[in-house]
Amino acid sequence: MGMFLPEDVSQRITLFIGGKLEFPFIKKEELMGTFFIFGKNNGLYGEEEILAATDLGKRTVAHLTRTVRMFHNSPNKMDSNFTRENYTKRVLQISIELRDNTTNTPFSLSQMNKRIAGDPTILTDCFAQHIACHQQDQFFEIFQPLRENHLPVSLRRKLEGRMLLLGFNVKGSSALPYESTLAAYLMWMKKFNS
Repeated sequence: MGMFLPEDVSQRITLFIGGKLEFPFIKKEELMGTFFIFGKNNGLYGEEEILAATDLGKRTVAHLTRTVRMFHNSPNKMDSNFTRENYTKRVLQISIELRDNTTNTPFSLSQMNKRIAGDPTILTDCFAQHIACHQQDQFFEIFQPLRENHLPVSLRRKLEGRMLLLGFNVKGSSALPYESTLAAYLMWMKKFNS
């Protein structure tokens, strides 16, 4: 799971946790994009794996929708201090995980910041809180296992055979400033991998 829009969301999360930004740190008019990739290193093969991933994608959308509703019905959970405290609790959990998983060499601050800014729990809350705060719609699209001919050469190794769930803070794909939902994600992936 990750967020790819706005492109600097990981920096904003780090600044927010450090007290340098207040909530909401994503403006109402900004496009948010989130992604979930299904399929390990070799992708998904066989009807059973594809059905399982599709079901997981549907449950993910339902969970995000419930989370948005929960934040919408509990405005105090979108308060800067409350949100920062929750993110900080998660940071402590991550630091313990990193400490316990590091054998001989200590983890660096940059490793820690990267892990925090890309944490699925923090990103899920960030996406849901901003949708609830700005009273926005949400739109999701799931892509069946991606095929070689639908992917740029530079991304084939990472994405071929994998399923993708994309979510945005708009009512539908026609509200996006891109030719397709997949195009938005692929543009980000190309930048991210270069």
